[in-house]
Amino acid sequence: MKEVWVQVDRWDADMVTTALESGADAVVAPPGMAEKIRALGRIVVVSEDGDWVPGREVHCVSVRNPEEEHEAMVILERGGTVAVTHPDWEIIPLENLVARPGRLLVAVDSESRLETALGILERGVAGVILRAPDPQTLRRWAFKVRAAVPAQLLDVAEIVSVRPVGMGDRVCVDTSLIMQEGQGALVGNSAGFLFLVQAETRRNPYVAPRPFRINAGGVHAYIKVSEGKTRYLCELAAGDRILVVDASGAAQEAVVGRCKIERRPLVLVEALCGDRSGSLLLQNAETVCLTGADGGGLSVTQLQPGDRVRVALAAEGRHFGIPVSETIMER
Repeated sequence: MKEVWVQVDRWDADMVTTALESGADAVVAPPGMAEKIRALGRIVVVSEDGDWVPGREVHCVSVRNPEEEHEAMVILERGGTVAVTHPDWEIIPLENLVARPGRLLVAVDSESRLETALGILERGVAGVILRAPDPQTLRRWAFKVRAAVPAQLLDVAEIVSVRPVGMGDRVCVDTSLIMQEGQGALVGNSAGFLFLVQAETRRNPYVAPRPFRINAGGVHAYIKVSEGKTRYLCELAAGDRILVVDASGAAQEAVVGRCKIERRPLVLVEALCGDRSGSLLLQNAETVCLTGADGGGLSVTQLQPGDRVRVALAAEGRHFGIPVSETIMER
């Protein structure tokens, strides 16, 4: 997720409160305001008397000449955090900086600059420092940053087998998001072949909808998180983030509220997409649905060979959840 910092040049309780309510990660403020900001809520203060001190945890540069650009590059190459504090930056220097390994944030004072910062070299900067004129604009800009999650490329696979395999431990991921029909998580036995497992948004005669919940699969399975990474389902805990995706591939992040691991009867679902094969262990329950080619839900209890479902494919293997280009076979 892109980081959101909010810059305040003078004490303004409304702006700080809006920053907190918008989920900002930090407030950049002049000296002497840190205690007032902390009194309104728990948040990192970037200030001479704050939690992060400029020049130590954060290196503030304006990047208005080649010397300052070089200074920023050196810090980023060392893995440091650079905040470009002058909002009148140019595209080419930022393209050079975004390609470096460190953490780059830039100040923005307009919606057009915000959009540019989020899209530089497609991946964008690590975060933005919002210099908004009023609380309403700040709220709108912060929402736009939080929504800036790249869409996921989805394919259609054909189910080849669905068979009971006995008892096993499965994970229900309960999020802090009320999901809509068709939204869910990308999960699979292989990180290169992930099925779109829908949230429990559908009404049925047996149980009330749980639109915050994804009955995701076996404890060993991979689940897609941000920045192209995956996690094992059994690793997730409260406060972690996962990607929530719909049938079109539109994505957003959701905070995990809790994970429930329980022993339940499982089915093994196997599918083909071209010459690629993938599988997933799911609870044998009517409420557990994959996403059909048309975007609708297909319950695993009714799933048949020949049904078509939405999947996400990846060429790379994984090492600690990070894509790597090496020979890895998962069966």
